Amino acid sequence: MTTTADTAVEELDVLVIGAGFAGIYQLDRLRDLGYSVKIYEAGQEMGGIWYWNCYPGARVDTEGPIYQLAYKDLWKEWEYSSLYPGWSEVREYFQYMDRKLGLSKDIRFDTRVTGADFDTERNQWVVRTADGSTTRCKYLVPCLGFASKPYIPSLPGLDSFRGICHHTALWPQDGVDFTGKRVAVIGTGASGVQVIQEAAKESVDLTVFQRTPNLALPMGQRRLAPDDQAEIKRGLPDRFDTRGDTFAGFDYDFIPQNAVEISEEERNAGYEELWRKGGFRFWLATYQDTLFVQESNDYAYAFWRDKVRARINDPGLAEKLAPTQQLHPFGVKRPSLEQNYYEAYNQDNVHLIEISANPIDAITEKGIKTRDGVEHEFDIIVLATGFDSVSGGLTQLDLRGTDGSLLRDQWSNGVDAHLGIATANFPNLLFIYGPQSPSGFCNGPTCAEIQGEMIVETLHHLLSGGGKRIESTPEADRQWSEHVSGLVEPTLFPKAKSWYMGANIPGKPLQSLNYPGGLPQYRQKFAESKENDFAGFTIS
Repeated sequence: MTTTADTAVEELDVLVIGAGFAGIYQLDRLRDLGYSVKIYEAGQEMGGIWYWNCYPGARVDTEGPIYQLAYKDLWKEWEYSSLYPGWSEVREYFQYMDRKLGLSKDIRFDTRVTGADFDTERNQWVVRTADGSTTRCKYLVPCLGFASKPYIPSLPGLDSFRGICHHTALWPQDGVDFTGKRVAVIGTGASGVQVIQEAAKESVDLTVFQRTPNLALPMGQRRLAPDDQAEIKRGLPDRFDTRGDTFAGFDYDFIPQNAVEISEEERNAGYEELWRKGGFRFWLATYQDTLFVQESNDYAYAFWRDKVRARINDPGLAEKLAPTQQLHPFGVKRPSLEQNYYEAYNQDNVHLIEISANPIDAITEKGIKTRDGVEHEFDIIVLATGFDSVSGGLTQLDLRGTDGSLLRDQWSNGVDAHLGIATANFPNLLFIYGPQSPSGFCNGPTCAEIQGEMIVETLHHLLSGGGKRIESTPEADRQWSEHVSGLVEPTLFPKAKSWYMGANIPGKPLQSLNYPGGLPQYRQKFAESKENDFAGFTIS
């Protein structure tokens, strides 16, 4: 603790930003190693994205059994009630971890970090918060997740609307009642699909404003009976062990076959099995050439399209929701999981407006005015407009490096971040779930543990060995960006305007924001750096 004339400034070995899965893992592991560490969390509770995303229908799209931390046998005393738990039950899981691990005593809630400057003389970060307090730490570890900066598009007149209007990631904690209301949902990404399913049941009238149809997949949601829970418990250790060896940190992986090299009968039989099992399997446990070869991708899209169109009564709506010709390759935009999304459009109270053909001209006092001159009146407008993903959480902070520049300025022409955890000119800043790491391509708790342990090992090496400063080199940053670019180039991902590539944010440079080589290859790359005295970093 440093005392000045005005106030005492707390000093820590490590300050973690964010109390989601990644932040909690850092806190607990580093405390166990004997270091002084705290979390600063902007929300009133733990949960990360599950504190902020409490909109109607918000639900995990990973199977609950592997949407938890594997370490310390926490799983042995925890059960989710359904295969895909809702946001409130995920919060209960965080409360359970708090009871088991005693986390809250080292978390400052309602504490939003606004920026930090690196003190080169003392090799410390001087961290500022919105309440005016200052903290010094040797190492700063942002655990912000890939979706911590909501994106609200520039819609003329948005502030003039007299009804209720919220972004899904800024939803009121006490909720919003759709019953009997006229509701508009702008956007059909993951949160849009989830909100639409709920609003269709409760509202008197629902209008969906769609830019691009979501290639959503069947969730296969169900309640878990006691027999289910017993079977899950028996298999969980093996499922946890599998996660680190699969592309996306799930307990399943791509089929080691090419769809273009097998018969139509065999190929469709494989698709049917994946469809029956539900979840992301049709995306991430499908034929290995699906995201690389257009012909293979066409097969997958046609199968998806025909399955979906069979559920939609109106042929015109079917063409809008599942076009005959794909608008972009299947799977290169993140599909959502749905339960009755397509059936909702069969209801008389649900309407669809394609803003590619009939754009939103303005938000008015009463609702939304479209290009055709029609003013649509609403009581509630839901902005399901996504995020400045992956890098946005970091660049919204005023992080100032050794050369006096802000991180957002250094990355204004594109992210360069060695191993997706550090960037030159910003010593002792190690971020988890950051740009060019597995991040949005990986199951969250898997990444929190596997990438999180990499950070713990690095910090322990430095703190126990007297290291005062670690910084990636500009050359290592550049080489990592080139490596990421080289991996994504032969895939179909560059063919779509997605948040994976930063295309959803006006003016954002187009590049792969997630590591496209898969979790096993990422683990190998980190291990190679570590075995070679943390190659790519300067340690002093």
